[in-house]
Amino acid sequence: MAGCQIADNLASSPEDSVALDAQIQESLSLVRSFMDPFLSGTLTNSSGSVPRLLDAIRHVLLAPGKRLRPALTLWAASACGGTWESAASAATAVEMIHAYSLVHDDLPAMDDDDLRRGQPTCHRAFDEATAILCGDALQAFAYEILAKGMPKSVAGDACVVLAQAAGKDALVGGQMDDLAAERGWIEDMTAAPTSEKIAWLERIHSRKTGALFSAALELGALAAGGSDDQRAALSSYGHSFGLAFQIADDLLDVEGSEVSVGKRVGKDAARGKLTFPSILGVEASRKRALTLANDAASAISKIGAPAEDLVRLAFWIVSRNH
Repeated sequence: MAGCQIADNLASSPEDSVALDAQIQESLSLVRSFMDPFLSGTLTNSSGSVPRLLDAIRHVLLAPGKRLRPALTLWAASACGGTWESAASAATAVEMIHAYSLVHDDLPAMDDDDLRRGQPTCHRAFDEATAILCGDALQAFAYEILAKGMPKSVAGDACVVLAQAAGKDALVGGQMDDLAAERGWIEDMTAAPTSEKIAWLERIHSRKTGALFSAALELGALAAGGSDDQRAALSSYGHSFGLAFQIADDLLDVEGSEVSVGKRVGKDAARGKLTFPSILGVEASRKRALTLANDAASAISKIGAPAEDLVRLAFWIVSRNH
């Protein structure tokens, strides 16, 4: 299962992309069904703010979108010999952490975005206070659902994996470094050599974006009782996949449309933000993303046929237009 060979097959077979998209939607249906009891439930507090909070949570979790992170959790479980159902709680927890991070990142104090997944951001649809509390609620519920839903033998480990990926040394820390560079809180990197700028950018995005991808895969392996070798292969895959995804995202900000992407485009350039295309150029960035997709495919090929969907996903992610 050579990466380049798979890439050629995907490039010549659009039907594979359609099938992959259908599988992503199938995984999303499972995660949504798992979340239904929470989303349709009522909270005991009778104050007027509680229905508003639940409405905000529904607004965020039921918005259109690919939901790649929970899909990765389910497919990692399959690659390790488990079932999607065994990993449903882990996939749901990952999606809730990701959703909370988007809600908070979109706030005026952070990235100040007004469109997410093709609809108004949470603070635009409601207000800033509700958006903050919505993110808080999603984060807390993610750990509750993970602790209750995972096998007792690995529930503690699972919570640690997700907490580390979402914490100060990963997702939150990466976002802080991104803001620090944008707002001049650290040394300006714009005049640094290209190699230093790329290394710096990869460090940020391996934490801000890649860490949660890797955690999603590791949680799937934990749910399925995957071996150390399987978990190591998934971890290597996640690192390369995360960077490939970020480069593809940067390219969409340059080349994509607001309708297809579902969020504002061109905002990175408007802010003078360092991105892969702004440093390497569009074509070199595209080649770098494809190289990373090949790296991901090579890493996961050690698992064999059960991981073929993950290989296809790695190449799909760098050719997507949304």
